[in-house]
Amino acid sequence: MDPGVVPRLPLSGAALFPDTSTGSATMKNAFHASETSTDPGPDTGAPQDADPQETAEWLEALEGVLREEGPERARYLLDTLTEHGSYLGLPGHPHPWSAYQNTVRVENQGAYPGDLAMEETLTSIMRWNALAMVVRANKAYGELGGHVASYASVAEIFEVGFNHFFRADSGEGRGDLVFFQPHSAPGVYSRAYLEGRLTESQLKQYRQEVDGGGLCSYPHPWLMPEFWQFPTGSMGIGPLSAIYQARFMRYLEHRGIARTAGRRVWGVFGDGEMDEPESLAGLSLAARENLDNLTFIINCNLQRLDGPVRGNGQIIQELESTFTGAGWNVIKVIWGSDWDALFARDTHHALLRRFAATVDGQYQTLGANDGAYNHEHFFNLDPELRALVAHMTPDEINALKRGGHDFRKLHAALSAARAHNGQPTVILAKTKKGYGMGGAGESRMTAHQQKKLDVDALKAFRDRFRLPLSDEDVAQMRFYKPAEDSPEMKYLHARRQALGGYLPQRRVLSEALAVPPVATHARFALEAEGKEMSTTMSLVRQFSNLLKDPVVGPRVVPIVADEARTFGMANLFRQVGIYSPQGQLYEPEDAGSMLYYKEARDGQLLEEGITEAGALSSWVAAATSYSVHGVAMLPFYIYYSIFGFQRVGDLIWAAADQRARGFLIGATAGRTTLGGEGLQHQDGSSHVVAATIPNCRAYDPAFAGEAAVIVDHGARQMLQDQQDVFYYLTVYNENTAQPSIPESAHEGILRGMYRHATHGQGDAAVRLLGSGSILREVLAAAELLWNDWQVPTETWSVTSFSELARDAREAERLSIQGTATQSYLDQCLPGDTPIVAASDYVRAYPQLIAAYVQGRYTALGTDGFGRSDTRSALRRFFEVDRHHVVLAALHARVRAGALEAAALGRAMQQYGIDPNLAAPWSR
Repeated sequence: MDPGVVPRLPLSGAALFPDTSTGSATMKNAFHASETSTDPGPDTGAPQDADPQETAEWLEALEGVLREEGPERARYLLDTLTEHGSYLGLPGHPHPWSAYQNTVRVENQGAYPGDLAMEETLTSIMRWNALAMVVRANKAYGELGGHVASYASVAEIFEVGFNHFFRADSGEGRGDLVFFQPHSAPGVYSRAYLEGRLTESQLKQYRQEVDGGGLCSYPHPWLMPEFWQFPTGSMGIGPLSAIYQARFMRYLEHRGIARTAGRRVWGVFGDGEMDEPESLAGLSLAARENLDNLTFIINCNLQRLDGPVRGNGQIIQELESTFTGAGWNVIKVIWGSDWDALFARDTHHALLRRFAATVDGQYQTLGANDGAYNHEHFFNLDPELRALVAHMTPDEINALKRGGHDFRKLHAALSAARAHNGQPTVILAKTKKGYGMGGAGESRMTAHQQKKLDVDALKAFRDRFRLPLSDEDVAQMRFYKPAEDSPEMKYLHARRQALGGYLPQRRVLSEALAVPPVATHARFALEAEGKEMSTTMSLVRQFSNLLKDPVVGPRVVPIVADEARTFGMANLFRQVGIYSPQGQLYEPEDAGSMLYYKEARDGQLLEEGITEAGALSSWVAAATSYSVHGVAMLPFYIYYSIFGFQRVGDLIWAAADQRARGFLIGATAGRTTLGGEGLQHQDGSSHVVAATIPNCRAYDPAFAGEAAVIVDHGARQMLQDQQDVFYYLTVYNENTAQPSIPESAHEGILRGMYRHATHGQGDAAVRLLGSGSILREVLAAAELLWNDWQVPTETWSVTSFSELARDAREAERLSIQGTATQSYLDQCLPGDTPIVAASDYVRAYPQLIAAYVQGRYTALGTDGFGRSDTRSALRRFFEVDRHHVVLAALHARVRAGALEAAALGRAMQQYGIDPNLAAPWSR
């Protein structure tokens, strides 16, 4: 442990460490006992000291070691005693949290390097402008919403970071990565306004973006592409993304692609946000890989949107336990400098006992009231505490700050975090939600929803922070900006110049990379000539070939959650190695095989383990490297398709917001191709979800050659043209004969469809559309329609119903506005010839184009729950096999008056279709 972050060692026992693991019963009992008696007495729920003299001797010995030999020796002795107790069979373990006090001791704080008065003034100005921004918007438009209480609680944290720690990109290299608490965005805008990066007009258009020039609600790189770098508006995604960004920085460094040493990832998050599973999902990875380039700062204002985060517990102690157990370095910033004198005089640690016995719900009540109330309902509960503050007035008690509002305490904590080696660090900073808002919101249950303040509340805010605003300024909620040559503005700019410049700031372009000709990496697929392979294996082979290219190869990042062998990627173990910052510390069991499991410090493959959210976050880190690090990468994340959009769709949406570039590969895709795995493994909906994401180009290729064309085009779009798009491809594990793909089909493949075959003589009576694995059933149906029913057809391979729908929607929009435009669908499918479309996905997917074609349209799909069986049985069950395609085509002929209705009965009898079966989605 670093010398600067040694916790004070209390002279009391277990009473300082409440049992939060059991619903904080110890804290509750101790608290209620103290309410009914002014005698502190024994600590309720804590073991009694049978020999106080012996206890004092042990504690004095420990203090002597700490004083004479330092914290490392003291910690060693404590750890050795704990370990020896375990050897002796001593039950239980020490508490995984420390006393409810600051981690950094007063004597280790050091001098504050900035001008405290100046920084307090600037922070007050930013608080006002943030408040005015939100209140103005909601006075004019009551529906816009916004948040002021979160920034009020985190302002000092932000300002200490902006003034002393957050490094920006500069001529000397890339800077730090900062994830900002999303509800505090108005404060970041307020600072940017003072810096001259945003205008007053933009502040007046907060949450009014449609006409241009307005500011978005939360950090959104898509909406403000040169300002925000990371989207954090969806709770939990920021913490997980921050971990994988820190890890990817190490990946780039270890592979020799970019110099990232000295850069840090800072993440400012809320204590309530830590309840999201994603927030804690990557903690063990960060500790396991020793990511000491990562610091979380958790704004512990103790309050969620509706009430306390832990009304009957202590969220700070709970989080300390969680992070300590995960292997993080924990620094607590709980009490401000005004408390130091009280702690120094509190020789019996009455404060720590009372803190331990006070639950967060009560802390909020204390925070919402004044000094007189705090004296009566906190200090007056214990004779020692009453004596401790006997010299203090109610106003002085009211001025006692929480640590998260104290510049000195925060700077000491962030300095200790930056100096710590070998572990990621979390800073738990205690604050007040709505700090400075007084009765209008400070520590109130309604603070999060507070968007409107009356004039008296605004005046009180002005007076509290001593802002140079007239009553008229306050009433009109005018923004305040000191003169450019004022000491405040000079200080503001000087501090940012010392840290490299201004942030948040997002870089848009990186160096373009030339993608090699498609024949160099995919000739085997384009000229397959009937060779059998699955589209999964062909795609893996293609990006394995890309790995060999001297330019693009080093930038390819293969990513898999697990089951690399399932997807035919075992050859990559030997070819490029699995990334591990420690290298390989063991001899793998399969060391004698050709494809042994090889971990290496410069490994290229990221095998993340069974964590789809983690693997997707890893993909995002690689897919945004072009803007975050100025180095374009080409990640391929391959996974069971059901565990993509369905399971981590929110992360994929955040990737879209962040303008990610890369490939998502939904392998073993579809509802009928993964036969034996059953309901929870079979994907029938991912393409419908993918179609809702504007910059996602989603394809369902049937053939290896189609996939090859799409991958080549996508790589060129992203690496050469630097377009902010990403690709989703579904591929299949079914080995089938693969046709060669003529160059004439390439344009249609990319636009969404091309005519693959015709059957029969004369003009087509029915057009058949198929995608993915079901195209082969459609082709077989075409043969049956001609051979059994003399119905000529043309069969189209639809690589993307969503791309076709996008193009058709745009053509329709332009036509409505008076610009005659023919869609690609109209070019391919003119006239009123009936159309039957089938895919391995729910009917909603092929129905994306139904409104844009002239012919009567029938969609077949795999609606309902999946189940285990053979592929043929599943396709028959879901009514997407060749016989049901034939029946749908004949039905279209009947409706067109070209065939008698009796033909349908004969077809069902001929193909063994039971007309009495319920629909598959109801079975």
